[in-house]
Amino acid sequence: MLYLIDLESVESRYTKQWKTHLPTLLRSNGIDVTVIEGPTDIPAATTPGAFLNFGGTNIYKSAQLEQIAKMFCDGKINDGDYFLYTDAWNPTVIQLKYMAELLGIKIRIGGLWHAGSYDPQDFLGRLIGDASWVRKAEMSMYDCYNDNFFATRFHIDLFANTFWDNDRDIDRQLLHSIRQVGWPMEYIETDLGAYKNNKAKEDIILFPHRIAPEKQPEVFDYIAEQMPEYKFIKCQELELSKPDYHDLLSKSKMVFSANLQETLGISMYEGIVVGSVPMVPDRLSYSEMWSEQFKYPSEWTTSLDSTKKNIENIKAYIHTQMNKNADIQPMLQEEINSVKSFYSGNDIVDYLNNNT
Repeated sequence: MLYLIDLESVESRYTKQWKTHLPTLLRSNGIDVTVIEGPTDIPAATTPGAFLNFGGTNIYKSAQLEQIAKMFCDGKINDGDYFLYTDAWNPTVIQLKYMAELLGIKIRIGGLWHAGSYDPQDFLGRLIGDASWVRKAEMSMYDCYNDNFFATRFHIDLFANTFWDNDRDIDRQLLHSIRQVGWPMEYIETDLGAYKNNKAKEDIILFPHRIAPEKQPEVFDYIAEQMPEYKFIKCQELELSKPDYHDLLSKSKMVFSANLQETLGISMYEGIVVGSVPMVPDRLSYSEMWSEQFKYPSEWTTSLDSTKKNIENIKAYIHTQMNKNADIQPMLQEEINSVKSFYSGNDIVDYLNNNT
C-alpha cells in the first residue's frame, strides 16, 4: 500500500491540481493508493507572499498525523507500506519514523522537496536563515526519508552544498537517497488545451509569480515604467480564478521572471504551452532547463540597481522578443519537448512501481 500524504488545496497553487491528479496518476499506473488528507475548514488565504498559510498548514498536517497514528494503533500499517509526502518539509515524518521504528514495522518513506532554509531566498531562508533548530530539523527530515525527490539538479546542488562540506560527502548522499525526478504535472497541457490556439496575442508582459521579495516585483514595475508601450500585468494583484489566469496567459506575448528563487518554474512552462514567450534569467533552475533563446544574462536583474544599470539592454531584448513573437512561436513546441520531462510524473511513477 502507498499512503499519499497530500498538501492542502490552494486555488492559485498547483496543490489544487495535485489533489486529484497525483492519486489518479498513481492508480492508473497500478499503484494501490490511500490518500491521507487534512480538514477542509482551515484558513484558506495564504500568508502574504507565501505559498501556504503558516498556521493553517500546521492544522492540516497535524490532522494527517492523527490519522496515521490511529492506523498504527489499529494495526493497519504493514511491512512494505510506502508513505509519500508531497511536501518533504513536513515535521510529521519524524513522528511517522518514530512509530515505525519502535513498532518494528519496515516501511519506506519518500518526500518531494520544494524549498527550505537552505535556500537563502525562501521564506525560511530569509526570516530564519541558518538557525540551528531549522537546519537540524531539515537534516532530520531528510534522514527520515528513504527517497528524497528533487525536480532539478540545481535544487539538489543547493541542498547538498548547504548540508555537506566536501564533494566526497555530497557524492555519498546523492548515491544514498537523493533521486531526481520530474514533478507530476501532466495536467498542465490538458488544462491549457483549450487556450493553446489563441492567436489573438496582445502586447502584454505577464508577471505570473507570487508578489514576494524573492520574485522581485519591483524589477518588473521599474521595467514597466520604462516601457509604456506594453501592458505589464502582475497576476496576483488581480486575484484571478484559474480559467481567468489561463485566458490572460494565452493572450500575453511574454511571461517574465527576475526571480532570485526558483527550483523548477511552473508558470514559465504554462506560458509556452499557450504560446507565451518566456523571458528568464540565466540562473537558478532556469539555467539547467531553458534554451539560450529564452534566457537573458543574470546580471541584468540581480537587484533593482542592476536592472537600472542594464535597462537599455533589457528594453532592447524585450523589444526584439515582442516584435518577433510570431516568428518565435514555431520554436515553442520544440522547447516544450525539451523541458517536458521536468513536468512529468513518469520517473517518479517508475521508481515507485519498482520500490513499493
